[in-house]
Amino acid sequence: MLSSKALGNKIKSLREQRGFTQSQLATRMNVSRAAVSNWELGNRLPDISMLDRLADGLNVDVHVLMDELSGPESSPVVILVEDIRIILSGFVRMVREELPEAEVLGFETVGEALTFARSNPVSVAFLDVELGAGSGIELARELVDLNPRTNIIFLTSHPEYMKAAFADHCSGYLLKPLTREKIRHEINHLRFPVRGLKV
Repeated sequence: MLSSKALGNKIKSLREQRGFTQSQLATRMNVSRAAVSNWELGNRLPDISMLDRLADGLNVDVHVLMDELSGPESSPVVILVEDIRIILSGFVRMVREELPEAEVLGFETVGEALTFARSNPVSVAFLDVELGAGSGIELARELVDLNPRTNIIFLTSHPEYMKAAFADHCSGYLLKPLTREKIRHEINHLRFPVRGLKV
């Protein structure tokens, strides 16, 4: 499970090893001392670009910090959100066959997906753009707020949403129907590589 506390402890330990105060690290990174304090307390997670700056500020490889985000070795979590049950069922089966090492779950509503994501680290989220009363693009923003390293891959029959999806820095954009080849391609080109996830 993703642990902001574990990352916070690592940041504090590395900062103290280098003899920096929170203020000194904040100055090196051009952020507020409160930001550093919140990271160390586990109140907030730095986004991926901030992780790079943090690694530079602490003079460590970024993977030292990313490993703390991943937590102990566990199965990557992949979710699919699609409001048409029969399509969701087929998508879930196909992704499970392609990614047997992952925990793959399907949800029909934005609310169900968010409830799950609030207590489980989501590595990859395949999201339909149009979700009945909800929006896959809005859901993507909320998932990334919960975990900045969630890879968002949109599934849709509507190419016109591509500009909005990429404006939010998604990992991929797939036009339906979903195929095994499309799954493999996206997993092999994730924005944030996931330990233990390979095809």
